Amino acid sequence: MQRDAREVQLHLLRFSTEAYPHNRRGAAWRDELRAARLHCESLCADHTLHGTIESRTTPAGIELTCIASVPQTLAITSGDGRGLMLLMLTEGEAHLAAPELREPLRPGQVVCVPEHAARRLALATSFRMLIVHIGQALLSARITAPLPRSALVLSGDAAELFARLLQSMAASFDTIVSANAKAIQPFDNTITACLDAALADSQPSAPPDMTPSRAAVFARVCSRIDARLAEPELSLAAIAADERMSARYLQKLFEKSGSSFSAYLRTSRLERCRADLANHQYDKLSVSDICYRWGFNDPSHFSHAFREQFGISPRAYREQTANTPEHRPPQNVSRGLPANAKRAPASHGAPANDGPAARLQAAPTIVPITQARSHAARPEGRHHWLQATDKTVHWGYLSHDLPPVLEVMPGDTVTIETLTQHASDDRERMIDGDAGAESVFHWTAEQKNVNRRGAGPIDASVYGRGAGEGFGVHICTGPVAVRGAMPGDVLEVRILDVRPRPCCNPRFAGRAFGSNAATWWGFHYRDMLTEPREREVVTVFEIDCERADSRARAVYNFRWTPQRDPFGVLHPTIDYPGVPVDHDTIVKNYDVLRDIEIPVRPHFGVIAVAPAQDGLIDSIPPSSFAGNLDNWRVTRGASVYLRVAVPGALLSIGDPHASQGDSELCGTAIECSLTGDFQLVLHKSTMIDRDAPFADLSYPLVETADEWILHGFSSPNHLAELGQMAQSHIYLKSTLDDAMRDAFRKTRRFLMSVKGLSEDEAVALISVAVDFGITQVVNGNWGVHAIIRKSMFSRA
Repeated sequence: MQRDAREVQLHLLRFSTEAYPHNRRGAAWRDELRAARLHCESLCADHTLHGTIESRTTPAGIELTCIASVPQTLAITSGDGRGLMLLMLTEGEAHLAAPELREPLRPGQVVCVPEHAARRLALATSFRMLIVHIGQALLSARITAPLPRSALVLSGDAAELFARLLQSMAASFDTIVSANAKAIQPFDNTITACLDAALADSQPSAPPDMTPSRAAVFARVCSRIDARLAEPELSLAAIAADERMSARYLQKLFEKSGSSFSAYLRTSRLERCRADLANHQYDKLSVSDICYRWGFNDPSHFSHAFREQFGISPRAYREQTANTPEHRPPQNVSRGLPANAKRAPASHGAPANDGPAARLQAAPTIVPITQARSHAARPEGRHHWLQATDKTVHWGYLSHDLPPVLEVMPGDTVTIETLTQHASDDRERMIDGDAGAESVFHWTAEQKNVNRRGAGPIDASVYGRGAGEGFGVHICTGPVAVRGAMPGDVLEVRILDVRPRPCCNPRFAGRAFGSNAATWWGFHYRDMLTEPREREVVTVFEIDCERADSRARAVYNFRWTPQRDPFGVLHPTIDYPGVPVDHDTIVKNYDVLRDIEIPVRPHFGVIAVAPAQDGLIDSIPPSSFAGNLDNWRVTRGASVYLRVAVPGALLSIGDPHASQGDSELCGTAIECSLTGDFQLVLHKSTMIDRDAPFADLSYPLVETADEWILHGFSSPNHLAELGQMAQSHIYLKSTLDDAMRDAFRKTRRFLMSVKGLSEDEAVALISVAVDFGITQVVNGNWGVHAIIRKSMFSRA
């Protein structure tokens, strides 16, 4: 069954260069820009092309497009000469060039461009931009101010208010474009009304062939008509009498505006009828009632005129808007960097006890191969041991400003200790007697060894929870620099072995411990059956380190009660990492998960190279640099391929898990300190074979002996795509639909680029042989992974 073209337009259209191999991105980008009436004349040679375009058409036919990309020069292509484009830069630096205009554009300025004018936009930095296109029919019906004959930067009070409206739309584009026709319809009227006022305020000149005094009279006449639209017998003579002018003079005014009285009256009435048809407050009125309401005498004539104007019958339009699902507002979360958080690079503005953000630790001890504990045969090369201490970890954030705590040569192996940020759930089992853990978790009223615990402000000025505010939670060991690694190279992290960190308390010798927290950020949290409906529960598990087939067993669980940290801050929920749990304030339930043994699947939730973006990057949302993947397949025998973004790569590893199911549904895995053995292999960009699985890499790729595992996210590269507020907006924008689509696009791209399949072959193979799974739904940037079995290609 075919859908009406107008119905299709109501859906959000998304484009991302991530869907294309590198060698086809340029052509795809240019094709997509042409649909937005833009032409890419040149790209900055220093940047790898990355771009996203989101667009939709409102019920009135206004086209909204949000573009984010790297530096380039854009030209506005010639249209039919009858529309108007509005350009507003929201982030970045640009110049607008035209025969009569060349001036810098500041974010927030609105440029009004007629389609017949020649103009060029030179974008000097990475940018975000909103484009609004309004067709001639709508301009004629709603805009009484003179239209510009050339590119015009709107100015004045009305223009400033209009710019604020567009900025709000750009900031909440996903919300606007996913809303139904009922919700978005008021934007049509608001945009045109604000544009009309801004144009009148910005231009002293009148429309073509109309003096300023006549333009003012004409605007007054249009307002008079709008006030009397409901009168069936409204005529040009009646309006002329109201305005005390001759009918002939009034007709001349309309002719000079390029319209006529009857056309203006009919279009205005049709617009009011359409607004009522989309307004649920008038659902009880019939179509005929609405047509009579706005001055139409004949429902048949009204229906014909409506279809001629909007391409759809009134009844079908009402049904279409009624059937569009209501948009569900995003859940408010207190994760992500707030707008008023004080941003600072990791190397500045932090207290001296902030660990590696403030100083570089002496090089760790190099341990001979024979002394390193591993169950796997080790490659040749130098071996290093990186202990987890308050001098070698960073807590809750990533940053390319972090000085490395260890530098290795490509091919070297390194044993890296990692600590779980949840060890304070049971200090007796997970911290006491362990010198490294004690140094990291040391927190008394006088001293907190690792002060910064997240990407928030160091002075806790937003929520008052503690330094870093908990915007990011994971304890990461590193970073480790790989000598010679440069942007564009690929770092292969081979995981040789993974093992639990044994408890150092003699009471629990031979065992390791971890905890699972069912938390307020879990997928389940507002969907509980029993009281209290909203509760946080921590379950402590133990692992027998001496068993070859390790299993995890629950020891006890407890409901989180408000905990007061050593600095006196009360934490009603698990809202700040590493808060010590006072066991005198909780009730332990030892009768939990009885006779259930959970197979141990030790893995590292966070494996990340440093992002290219400046500042502190929240450790929770994963992205193109990998980070918090939370995939249990990142374990012994796997290799993780990561595209290097900064010199040295700066590898960090953390968020160790004893076991986790796909989705990590309730908030965490079994968070358990682990030690891993890694080999760091560097693939120089100039030496990578074009058929290598990682040749066309812009996402974290995991390889095991039998499979390739590709990771898709709600936002493939949220730091580049979502702008300055990316670290907050990602928590509000994630959907599994977007993550699944990204995983599909990456899988299609992999099969076409690496295996040489056509697009049709790739799509068929994906459907019949590729397994998709939900990696996680708790990390802000939700994840879906695709598993491609190597055995399918054995003959090839």
